[in-house]
Amino acid sequence: MGTPAHSLDLDRTPSRGPDATPDGPSATGLAVVNQHDAASALLNPLRRSILTALAAPGSATSVAETIGTPRQLVNYHLRVLERAGLVEEVAQRQRRGLTERIVRATAAHYLVSPDAIAQLGGSTEDVSDRFLVTYEVAVAARTIREVAALATLARKAGKPLTTLSLDTQVSFETPAAREAFGNELVSTINALVAKYHRAAGKTGRTYRLFAGAHPIYQPAKTPKPSARTSTRRSK
Repeated sequence: MGTPAHSLDLDRTPSRGPDATPDGPSATGLAVVNQHDAASALLNPLRRSILTALAAPGSATSVAETIGTPRQLVNYHLRVLERAGLVEEVAQRQRRGLTERIVRATAAHYLVSPDAIAQLGGSTEDVSDRFLVTYEVAVAARTIREVAALATLARKAGKPLTTLSLDTQVSFETPAAREAFGNELVSTINALVAKYHRAAGKTGRTYRLFAGAHPIYQPAKTPKPSARTSTRRSK
């Protein structure tokens, strides 16, 4: 079996709440997918439909009925998902003299790490141009990977994980103003790092600080269907 998807929520405590089924609790948590084979598996629309159907435990037969796909085809894709660590066996039961496997998605939601889907042409080691799009994406990918791993380690140790996030918006009147802002931001951060940085001793800890900016993404609005009016003639 392939390396399991990295789960940020490992709480598998069985429950009999509204999300529980006779075969066990529903999938919970968020999984950050770092492995290329798992990311590739998630790119297939049918496999995503299977994972959605397996938010609650089910069999190949029940999934096939839910999504309207032949059971043999569902079985094939289930094996791919299981090898990628996206599906796990939770039970077995006898059905018409045969053993039926009950499986479930390993998480309720999946987040694919950007560096797992494609070679982006840039990495955090390439600092020749900090304004490259690929560099920002590489930094974001590293953040997803490291924070996911740290969150799991902190949970296992029963300790909190201290992080800091800043999120704001700024508008620039001209490209020159944008460049000046970037240069001043870099200078300010360098000054703060020089002021506070000390070699980590027995009680100290090293933190990774990053900053980035990109234009606000505004998805195209879906046009609303025109309202239909009906006129009834009086006799």
